[in-house]
Amino acid sequence: MGKMTLIMLPLLLIIASPANGFYLPGVAPRDFQLGETLEVKVNKLSSTKTQLPYDYYFLRYCKPQNIRNGAENLGEVLRGDRIENSVYNFNMKVPQSCKIACRVNLDASAAKNFKKKIDEDYRVNMILDNLPIAVVWQTTDESKQIIYERGFRVGFKTTASGSQNQKYLIFNHLSFKVKYHPDPDANTARVVGFEVFPQSINHKYEKWEENNTKLTTCMPSTQTKRGTLDPQEIDKDKEIVFTYDVSFESSDIRWASRWDTYLLMKDDQIHWFSIINSLMIVLFLSGIVALIMMRTLYKDIVKYNQLDQEEVMDETGWKLVHADVFRPPNNYSLLCVYVGTGVQVLGMSFVTIIFAMLGFLSPSNRGGLMTVMVFLWVFMGLFAGYSSSYMYKMFKGSEWMKIPLKTAVMFPSVLFTTFFILNGLIWGEKSSGAVPFGTMIALVLLWFGISVPLVFLGSFLGQKTPSSDDPAKTNKFPRPIPPQPWYIHPVFAMLFGGVLPYGAVFIELFFILTSVWLNQFYYIFGFLFLAFVILIITCAEITIVLCYIQLCCEDYRWWWRAYLTSGASALYLFSYSILYFCTKLEITQLVSGILYFGYMFIISYVFFILTGTIGFCSCLWFVRKIYSSVKID
Repeated sequence: MGKMTLIMLPLLLIIASPANGFYLPGVAPRDFQLGETLEVKVNKLSSTKTQLPYDYYFLRYCKPQNIRNGAENLGEVLRGDRIENSVYNFNMKVPQSCKIACRVNLDASAAKNFKKKIDEDYRVNMILDNLPIAVVWQTTDESKQIIYERGFRVGFKTTASGSQNQKYLIFNHLSFKVKYHPDPDANTARVVGFEVFPQSINHKYEKWEENNTKLTTCMPSTQTKRGTLDPQEIDKDKEIVFTYDVSFESSDIRWASRWDTYLLMKDDQIHWFSIINSLMIVLFLSGIVALIMMRTLYKDIVKYNQLDQEEVMDETGWKLVHADVFRPPNNYSLLCVYVGTGVQVLGMSFVTIIFAMLGFLSPSNRGGLMTVMVFLWVFMGLFAGYSSSYMYKMFKGSEWMKIPLKTAVMFPSVLFTTFFILNGLIWGEKSSGAVPFGTMIALVLLWFGISVPLVFLGSFLGQKTPSSDDPAKTNKFPRPIPPQPWYIHPVFAMLFGGVLPYGAVFIELFFILTSVWLNQFYYIFGFLFLAFVILIITCAEITIVLCYIQLCCEDYRWWWRAYLTSGASALYLFSYSILYFCTKLEITQLVSGILYFGYMFIISYVFFILTGTIGFCSCLWFVRKIYSSVKID
């Protein structure tokens, strides 16, 4: 085991590390000439307290004369991203000091919106050359670690001494720092960092002139004492002057590695240790389980093949139910639909993780991950139709047209209905996260225009594929099932069978939830691939073990039990989402809570179908394998 760890560790480091140009960037590198214009784009206002994004210009910020929406892919729209131009434009390597962006007069409604967004801890997101803006902090402990926070807060609250009235202060002065990597030969530079230091300054001026206003708070004598200047308060009928500084700093960071600073925000040692430790433990347990199963099964098969029929009747074990083990279960058409849908989810997940691990879906490619998942789901409908129809043919069903129709409609209907209700709640909050009507129509067209025809095509191919005969013939009348021990009860089997697959991927689930709900980047897709493989192995093994114990107790009703045993891991996932909501999130609004649990229900439901299908297919292979290995008269 130690040698294996030493051999695999370098491979894990290569797979999981995003550094040294591992990520294929979302856009091609751009070389800027001296003095060339750098355009800052604005993105959504986001908050981890509400989980409701808003358009940047929802607040009374400075607006350009013409607002242009950036090119948005499907994933960006579904995530609520709204990329637009802004009044903040720089010139490469040309520093600027206290440049006026605009002045804004707040009415009661605008002041109320600013105050509400400060209460809800909203952050402003900006982009320069596809890099998100970040606030740089340094920890106060001995490590003095540098931490990057995406976006900057709209403002903050303060309470004067001896007073209970809170004042709302806005960050109206932004000190930008642009880091660049120079190319001396071509006299160009590439942007490799975008930082900001926000401040609140109550600007003063003697006379406002449209293009030549002199701010007394921006004089050279005051620039070094900005921390002592009066902050800008938010209230109705208040005038706010927005200003900004720009400085440029040469950096040794190369363009291919510029995202490393944003991705490596925190110490990942705990993450690395937990993943590798989990991997070694699960592999060790999997080896033990596999060894026990192989030795036990080998002895059973040898014994059954040596005994005569009369001797077998006096024995107990899984061979006694050979005439009933392949009897079609109740509601087998629904089982076929769930297995076909699970194959669709499995194919989508596997290909998506492979693309992400190779760097095609890095965080620099905004919305790329969501877009790829949607299109892969649509095209994997071919495999869903094939799998469900092939299983239905194995059960010798007769209602052929209902199977592809249920496979194409049933599961997407649950997702679309839930998503439509949640989208209505988001739309009622006037959030930019609400999917536009045109995008909803596009999703429906992808569903019925591509996915449904592919499901029917796959179903046609599944019907034409010859199915293999069962290893044993099924009796006309079912065999009585003897009383079962308590540990064979379906509820106990589900609770025990679901905990191991969930425990195998618990660490990755924590980091995934953190990236989704706490506005963090998830980037170690190599570890996610390893966790996905471990999930497949554990689902298969725990289902096979419990199925073997069930058959040894002469209970042949394994079909649905195999699906539910590993699928029960979704119960642990949803239970953990409740714990995560109570301990990690600060959501207080009813709508935000409904959105959280609505989306976690979708995630848990998909996880149930994925793990249940893996367990069922593994168990089907196991049962056919063992009954084809013994002589049955």
